Amino acid sequence: MLSAKSLFQEILDNDESFALFCSIAASGESQGGWENARIAALVPEAERELAPKISRHGADEDKHGRIFNALMKKRGLDPVPVPPETDYTMLLEKNGIGLAHEQLNRDERLTVQDIVTYLSHSRVTEQRASEQMDLLRKHFADHPDIGRAVKQISNDEDNHLAYCHEELLRFAYAGHGRVIQRTLRECALAEIRIYRDVSLAVMAHMGRILGWSKAKSAVLAAGIHAVYAYERMGGWRRMVSLTTPERRNALGGPATPEPEFA
Repeated sequence: MLSAKSLFQEILDNDESFALFCSIAASGESQGGWENARIAALVPEAERELAPKISRHGADEDKHGRIFNALMKKRGLDPVPVPPETDYTMLLEKNGIGLAHEQLNRDERLTVQDIVTYLSHSRVTEQRASEQMDLLRKHFADHPDIGRAVKQISNDEDNHLAYCHEELLRFAYAGHGRVIQRTLRECALAEIRIYRDVSLAVMAHMGRILGWSKAKSAVLAAGIHAVYAYERMGGWRRMVSLTTPERRNALGGPATPEPEFA
């Protein structure tokens, strides 16, 4: 019987598929770390108090990249090249979601609108990250090899999502509400399409590595398309709502240390 747990267990048990999974994850987290570090450095003077939180966000993403690399190293595996069609972060940028790397490479101060765009993009992508890690935490929190990593990353992603809610509500109260809602909607509709395409690409690569039958691959592809259909019909709305989070000032302190992998 196919399930999220059995599917990931199959990926986890094979060195080649596990290396690809971790390499894709590490690459995306490292890109996110760089982006947040640049945004923190270029934040407008009017929002300088936000810079430490953005830096903390970036530090967490960098930490996650190191965690995935450490998981590979623990098994004696090296990172593998990330197929372009599986590069979620770069595909988002290429589709105009978030702040372009070309802009972040310039030493020019960002505008308040740029920060609103960044937070809106993060609110959507952190929703996805929080849900994915919550699923892994549900099934693998007690796993001897990846349990600590899963719990650490899941907790961080929940913090990031809470931070996005809190800061976007602050900007909404300051008069940016309509822009925020429009930007969130644009980001969410683009993200669900890109997530579908990346999921199909990742599953295709995993299928080749693990020798899945055409029938099994077809069932998994149908499931991915079904998720997209649900999200396109209205599931995307969960990514654009804003509520006061239970975790207040979630990124107000230093980054938590990463777990040790002996």
